[in-house]
Amino acid sequence: MNIILLGYGKMGQIIERYALKRGHQIFLVVDENNRPGLTVDDIKGADVAIDFSVPSAALDNMNLCLEAGVPIVVGTTGWYDQLQSVKARCLEANGSILYGSNFSIGVNVFFHINRMLAKALQPYKQYDVQVEEIHHIHKLDAPSGTAITIAEGIIANSDVKDNWVNTVVGEQDEIIPKPQELLIESHRIEEVPGTHTVLYSSEVDQIEFKHTAHSRDGFALGAVVAAEWLNGKKGFYQVTEIFDFNK
Repeated sequence: MNIILLGYGKMGQIIERYALKRGHQIFLVVDENNRPGLTVDDIKGADVAIDFSVPSAALDNMNLCLEAGVPIVVGTTGWYDQLQSVKARCLEANGSILYGSNFSIGVNVFFHINRMLAKALQPYKQYDVQVEEIHHIHKLDAPSGTAITIAEGIIANSDVKDNWVNTVVGEQDEIIPKPQELLIESHRIEEVPGTHTVLYSSEVDQIEFKHTAHSRDGFALGAVVAAEWLNGKKGFYQVTEIFDFNK
C-alpha cells in the first residue's frame, strides 16, 4: 500500500519502519512543517493514512481524508468528545475511518479479559475497583485513551460504577470518588511507554490485572496491521473489530 503518515514524532517514525518492513511504501510524511499547506490533491492517490499526530490536528486530518476519499487509521486520542459527529460525517461521505485508543495486540487481549473480569466480579460487592495508568511526561492527554477504554469496559459490566473520574498524581488535589465513580489515577514519569493496571480491592485481598508496554513497537505494528485490515473497506470502525477473541 501507499501510506500517508500524519505525524512524524517517535510513533510516526516507528510506524514507517514497520510499514516498510511489511512491504509498503510511504506516499507522504506530514508533520507540523508541511501540514498547514496540505490539500486534498496532495493526498489523493494514497491507499491509506495513519494518524499519530496531536488531538488538535486529528479532526482536521480526518476531514481532509474524508474529502479526498483516503481511508484513515487514527491512533491519536483526546478527540473522543467529537466521536459521534465524526462518525456521522464518515458515514455521510461513505468514507473509511478506523480509530482506537491502543493498537497493540496485547492491549486488545487485555481489553477483552478486562471485560470478562469485571463481569465475573460483578456479584461480589466487597471489591472496589480503580484503574491506574503510567505514561511518559510528554503525553498530552490524561487519562490515556487506553485507560478510558479499560474504564468503559468495567462500567459496561458493572451495576455499581456508572462513570469515571480522573486525577493526575502530583498535579492536582486528590480526588475521593463517589461509590458510583470509577477512579482513573494517572501518573506521568520519564520515558514510560505505557503501563495500565486494574485493581480490585477488598478488606481481605486484592486482585491486580496489569499490562506493561516495553516499547512503542507494539502500538506501531498494530497500526500498520490496522491499515492493512481497513484497506478496501468502507465504514466507521473501532480497532477492537479487527480482533475476534470469541472464536
